[in-house]
Amino acid sequence: MNDTVLSFNKKDVPQTNGAEAKAQLIVPGMGSNHCAGLVRASIERLPGIKTIQTNIASHQVDVSFEAPQSSLEKIRLAVENAGYDVASAQLSSTNAVKNVTLTVPGMGSNHCAGLVRTSLERLSGITAIETNIANHQVSVSFDPQQVDTETLKATVEKAGYDVASVESAASNSHKVAEAAEEQYLDQAWKNLWFAAIPTTLIMLLMIPQMFWQPIPGYLAIVAVLAFPVVFFKGGRSTHRSAWRSLKNRTANMDVLISLGSMPPYLIGLIGFVYPMTSFIEMASTIMTFHMLGRYLETRAKGKASQAIKKLIKLGAKTAIVLRNNNEVQVPVEDLQIGDVMVIKPGGKVPTDGEIVDGHSHLDESIATGESVPVEKGPGDSVLGATMNKEGLLKVKATKIGADTFLSQVIKLVEQAQGSKVPIQEFADRVTANFVPAVIGISFLSFLSWIIFADTLRPVLEWGGSFLPWVDPTLTPLIAAILASVAVLVIACPCALGLATPTAIMVGSGMGAERGVLIRSGEAIQTLKDIKVVVLDKTGTITAGKPSLTDVVPASGFTAEELLMATAAVEAGSEHPLAQAIVQGAKERNLTIPALENFQSITARGVEGVVDGRLVHVGSRRLLNEQGVELGNLDETLKSLEVQGKTAMLVAIDKQAAGVVAVADTIKEDSKSAIKAMHDLNIHVVMVTGDNERTAKFVAEQVGIDEVLANVLPEGKVDSVKQLQAKYGESVAMVGDGINDAPALKQANVGIAIGAGADVAIEAADVTLVQGQLTKLVEAILLSKATFRKIVENLFWAWFYNLAAIPVAALGLLHPMIGVIAMMVSSLSVIGNSILLKRANITVE
Repeated sequence: MNDTVLSFNKKDVPQTNGAEAKAQLIVPGMGSNHCAGLVRASIERLPGIKTIQTNIASHQVDVSFEAPQSSLEKIRLAVENAGYDVASAQLSSTNAVKNVTLTVPGMGSNHCAGLVRTSLERLSGITAIETNIANHQVSVSFDPQQVDTETLKATVEKAGYDVASVESAASNSHKVAEAAEEQYLDQAWKNLWFAAIPTTLIMLLMIPQMFWQPIPGYLAIVAVLAFPVVFFKGGRSTHRSAWRSLKNRTANMDVLISLGSMPPYLIGLIGFVYPMTSFIEMASTIMTFHMLGRYLETRAKGKASQAIKKLIKLGAKTAIVLRNNNEVQVPVEDLQIGDVMVIKPGGKVPTDGEIVDGHSHLDESIATGESVPVEKGPGDSVLGATMNKEGLLKVKATKIGADTFLSQVIKLVEQAQGSKVPIQEFADRVTANFVPAVIGISFLSFLSWIIFADTLRPVLEWGGSFLPWVDPTLTPLIAAILASVAVLVIACPCALGLATPTAIMVGSGMGAERGVLIRSGEAIQTLKDIKVVVLDKTGTITAGKPSLTDVVPASGFTAEELLMATAAVEAGSEHPLAQAIVQGAKERNLTIPALENFQSITARGVEGVVDGRLVHVGSRRLLNEQGVELGNLDETLKSLEVQGKTAMLVAIDKQAAGVVAVADTIKEDSKSAIKAMHDLNIHVVMVTGDNERTAKFVAEQVGIDEVLANVLPEGKVDSVKQLQAKYGESVAMVGDGINDAPALKQANVGIAIGAGADVAIEAADVTLVQGQLTKLVEAILLSKATFRKIVENLFWAWFYNLAAIPVAALGLLHPMIGVIAMMVSSLSVIGNSILLKRANITVE
């Protein structure tokens, strides 16, 4: 085990029979899908286990289980029996149970931990308590209906211990995972140097021993130098992990290294009583290069999984809230819904909320990828972690903790990085039996060289003619030992286990930075093959809200005069079309006159007095009833309606003054995005509830050939089914993620598009945070690039193992070269995945 001391008692899990509990463990050594499979297999043997989710990017294992059939302690021991140390184990929050972690600096012994536990156990609603005296933390699961965090804190303080902080389980788990990763990397670095120094000395001694004068007592010196390398520090943890794994009837990578280093060292000791080739140098070198590979692999994987760390660091740590009209600084974890936060210029918004006072521009690039600040005022929603550029804002918190936009994004990225692609399933089935198969091949290789030495010797003679490390004069026993050890150390299940997750780590991270959130590896594989994209018109191709498009004055009136009078009357209405006209006038910097005697005329329009003149705005029927002659304006009205716009006639003092039109405008990037999809040989279909004339006009504007018009929301599912039948199982549906949720689920890939927190993330396989269609093209290009890396990684990992193992079995690879090749194979897979960051997926 590592140095972390976990203390458990009877309250580790709820004591009610059949109660569901959730546990979360941080396992730093779980670095590939092969490792994750061994961890899962070990936990699955426990009774009462419901679900197990592993994520090698965050080294996290989430287990849902029935208490008291299983417990946190049993799960932790199962992971350790699989050969992996557990850095942290805690109970997770559920819908009915909340989990928080209290940091108690003064809790430094089991006696102190017992006092803290006893005081907390007296409270109602406590379901589980876990203490960790190594990091001075107490994890408490409780019913929030019966007790709150303030009560927990006060109770611990009454027991005589100060509480430095109170954090949610999710927030604390990220910190623990990052700390565990740093500790694991630091330990790998120390293990490397502990092994490298003696091994370097051995190498320096080998040169004169082999080429010049034999060194007196050479074998004894080498044996002493190699002993700590093979059996202490990194060597000890490798053998311990291998033993645990075998005891648990599984076999991990450490089993191969242990078998490749310990037996050669012990065989080498025979040289003290019977002169023979020394294998002690080889044992030390194998373990040292294993330590080097572990360190480099850990560093490289850290670079591949930077996205989540960057996202976590974006969040604010504290918030200034108004309590009794006083400004009080509190940790973000203590925020409650309804709290009014004060955000000063240059400060971060602590959590999602709604502006109640103040105006400013906010940098929302963390959510949208756009660096241009967005103007915000009272009533506007804001997202946590966005930056207030100027002005003092007062914001009411509407979402906290795991419900915030940033938390959902982090959760989605973690989910994607912990997922698998269908192509990986075969690789996982093979790697599950990979290590036992390699051990079998190694054993057969040993027997073959003993039994069929004369038959195999020509292979050595052939190899020795051009490979300097191959010695054709080896005795059968020495050749057998070298070949069998080479097979063990050159085999690399980690390369196979890293092929998919490292590519997904990098790809999902790139997407998150660009506002493209991909839920799973399966979505990546499916999206790359999409041949048909169905676009909902409103909110996807168009802006989703009406805006002023045309102001056409009649003879004798100016456009400014017409718009000012129209906006003045429409200011009295709450209708969205009226608000669009008012907003259009403001955007043109016009002063809107005062309104008198406003009246809404049902199904016709509105009227009012502006600057002493009677103004009517509405339909033909309204103006006809007022006796207004339309003249040429009727033709203008028809022309605008043909274009799918909502046009309104305006009369001033019962004289036709002009036409004002409002429409749901096409987004700036829609046309270019659809062209880019056509360039990728993707057929684009538009579906809308609008009439066919309006739908076709919009489709022609953006270059769409196929239109499904007059489709009600409930009919969109049938439309997707028809397209799937027509074009095959390769249809993606793009909608706003709320009204289109059933259609998004029916499609092979559901893509939600919208602005910030209003997107229904749960409804889709892919979420485009921005309302830009070019992001859809970027998602498709990203999926293609990511999947290409997955295929490349799997090919090279398989090719390496299939080619290297037979070569090693034939005696053509020295074990020292084999362990270097094994290290390089894993690093090449990770490096190739990191190269994905260079992929150009930007759509101009």
